[in-house]
Parts: sequence; structure tokens; C-alpha cells
Amino acid sequence: MNKEIEDSSFKRELGLLDGTMLVVGSMIGSGIFIVSADIARQVGSAGWLILIWVLTGLVTVVAAVSYGELSAMFPKAGGQYVYLKEAYNKLIAFLYGWSFFAVIQTGTIAAVGVAFSKFAAYLYEPLSDTNILYSLGSFHLNAAQLVSIVTIVLLTYINSRGVRDSKILQTFLTIIKIFSLLGLIAGGFLIAANTQVWNANWADAWNTRAFDAQNGSWVSIGGTALLSGIAAAMVGSLFSSDAWVGVTFIAGEIKKPERNVGLSLFFGTFIVSVIYISANLMYISVMPLNEIAFAKSDRVAVAAAQYIFGDVGTVTIAVMIMISTFACNNGLIMAGARVYYTMAKDGLFFKKAALLNKSSVPGWALWFQCIWASFLCLTGKYGDLLDYVVIIVMIFYILTIYGIFILRRKRPDLVRPYRAFGYPVLPALYMVVAAAICVALLITKFSTCGWGVLIMLAGIPVYFFSKPKG
Repeated sequence: MNKEIEDSSFKRELGLLDGTMLVVGSMIGSGIFIVSADIARQVGSAGWLILIWVLTGLVTVVAAVSYGELSAMFPKAGGQYVYLKEAYNKLIAFLYGWSFFAVIQTGTIAAVGVAFSKFAAYLYEPLSDTNILYSLGSFHLNAAQLVSIVTIVLLTYINSRGVRDSKILQTFLTIIKIFSLLGLIAGGFLIAANTQVWNANWADAWNTRAFDAQNGSWVSIGGTALLSGIAAAMVGSLFSSDAWVGVTFIAGEIKKPERNVGLSLFFGTFIVSVIYISANLMYISVMPLNEIAFAKSDRVAVAAAQYIFGDVGTVTIAVMIMISTFACNNGLIMAGARVYYTMAKDGLFFKKAALLNKSSVPGWALWFQCIWASFLCLTGKYGDLLDYVVIIVMIFYILTIYGIFILRRKRPDLVRPYRAFGYPVLPALYMVVAAAICVALLITKFSTCGWGVLIMLAGIPVYFFSKPKG
């Protein structure tokens, strides 16, 4: 076991490429291969499908470049937690950290782990969730859950050995999945694109309809129903485009963080947004919209690969998604522990989380995160986890970006090597759009999103009970 030491200095071993690869690798998980099916069912046309992804890309890039100002002002470990503490107070920062540990980061790690196991089972059936390994009353441990947990434990072990090993793995796997996705997109356009399919999909591109699962048919929607459909559709696209903030958590390990964190945020989110929009344009050039909406198990990319490469393509895409989710979780696991480390330094988390091991990483925090994420894997509720995560993430993104306005007034003399692009118009526009999405989600998905907000608010009594006295 590594001897732990209290050491407030991380090793700055990550450059601009490493930071950008962390952003890209953390963002691209399983979503782009799956969620377009649900989006298509919610909005019912090619035009709205693409518009959802374009809007998501714009919202994400605007948020990321706005964070650049904060990352340049506070270039240290902890990222968003630190920004909230500086702009507001320790309570708001704690609520973020509490939600981050309870749902945001660990829930995302669990969801990505479950996605990895589903595609592993596609290659080897005994690894599926139908293979029950152990039962106790209503609890059932299946092979897919075990696979998810094993991957999380393995990646936690790699990260506990130092940032060098994890950054090499992250960069290598991220480059593989970028080129794999680009290969899939290029293959779709060059080999399987069908003019008739493309024209048919765009012939009624803005027809507003949604699939009614009870009646098994499409129904026309408009007004409030359309807004609800857009909000519900954006859960998947926003989740697929999240986790870019992770690079701010490891600012203490990035060379020239006041420059490279902001650039990593911009380059990373821009690259992913372009890839996501291109992938969806490829989908509608290859498959009729109904095949996108009703792809088996929502595996849209697998269905597209069947058109492009035949049977061998389905195996290839499954391997590609496993690589993608593995790299995604590596980035999430690496970044998450740095938040608990910073909270512990403020006396708002377990004291041992403030210790760095001999490899200069927060080993105890990494393993504690591993245990809770592994527990969440046992729930297996991928869809619910998305709803819990997205609503809380959006609320804290709004608060953090509003923090730019607060800090401009409260601390005007702070050195700002970089200023938020388009301030105040673009950050304000982001807050309005994000707030509208949050309200729509609470109205349409209260049973899950409401629980997400409740989990966040439950942190208030925990804060006052656990905060240092005096």
C-alpha cells in the first residue's frame, strides 16, 4: 500500500494536448452511439434531430469558453468547486461537491461503466445482464454489473499509480476513438450514403411529431408539447456533451494552466461538437429516420455500421464503443478525485481525501469514489441516471457562469489572463437557454429530475452538520 503524505503540490505533467484529449475523451462515451434514437422518437424529424445536436454544441462551447475566464483566474485543483466558492460561498460550493460525489461524477462513471458492459455482452453473450450470478431476495448480481465494476476498479488502480500512466492511456485511447469515429463518419458518407434516403429524410424535415409508445404510432405535436419534446430530447445530447469541465479539476497538474485550461476547453468541446453533428448527418444520409428512431436497443451506430461495413461492421463498432467508454471513464475517474481533495482541504470532506500518495495523486479519494460508483453500477438504471445527472449539472453550470458576473463586480482587480468570449451577451444567453431547459425538464420529468434536485438540496443540512466549528 502506498504511503500517504500530506502534500499540497501536484506535479505539473500535462500539456495542452493532454488537456484537450482529457476533454474529448471524457465527453465521448457511449451517448453519440445510442441517444440519437431517443431524440428521433421525441422530435420526429431529421431537421429537429440535427438542430438538437447543433443547439447542444453551441450551448456547450459557449459554456466552455466562459469557464476559460474562471480557469485562468483560479488555475488550481478543484475547478468548478473553487469557482463557486470564490463567487458565492462555501455552502454553494459544498452543494456542488456533495452533488458531484453523490450523483454527477459517480453516476456518470456508473452509467458509462454499464454502457461498456452492454457492448461487451454484444461480443460475448455470457457478459450480459441476463446472466444472473448471485441472488439475495430482490437483489440480483448479473455479469454486466460485475464487468462494469471491474473496469472501474482497474481504471482507479491505474490512476492511483500517478498521473503519467493515466494521461498516456487517456491520450492513446482518445486518439483511437477520434479516428474510429471519423472513420465511421467518412465510411457512411463515402460508402453507404443514399441520395433517396437523404432526400426522403429532408422532405419533411421540420414536421413536428413524437412517437406515442402507448398507441405505437406517431402523433403531431406543437406548442408546449413540442417544447417538452425538445427538452426531453436534449437530456441525451447534453449528457453526451457533458464532462468537459473535468479538465478544470486537474488544473493543478497542467503546465501553464492560466493558458492551457481555457484552450483545452475550447478545442475539446469544439472538436466533439463537430464530430457529433457530423455523425448525425451521416446517420440520416444512410438510414431512414424510422430506422434511427427504432434501432435495436437504440444502437444507432451499430445499425449504421451494418449498412456501411456489413456484419463485420457491427463487431467493429462494438469494439470501438468499448474503447470509447473505457477512455471516457478513465478521464472521469482521474478528474473526479481532485474535487474531493480540494473539498477536504477546506474541511468539507473526509480528511483522508486531502492526502496525496507517493505518486502525488489523491489515492484515498480515488478509491472512495470507486466504491460509491461501483455501488451505483448495481442499480443498472442507465436512463434514470441520465436524468439525475443532467438537471443538477445544468443548475450548477448556470450558477458558475453567473459567477463570472459576480466576480467582475466583487473582485474587479483580479488578474484575468483570459476574458469570457462574448461577455456579457453569450454567457447571459447560455443562462437563459439552460434555465429554460431545466424548467422544461422539471415539468416533463419530475419523477427523476425532481429526485436529482432533492439529492442536491439534501446537502444543506449535511453542510451545517459537518462544517468545521468556529
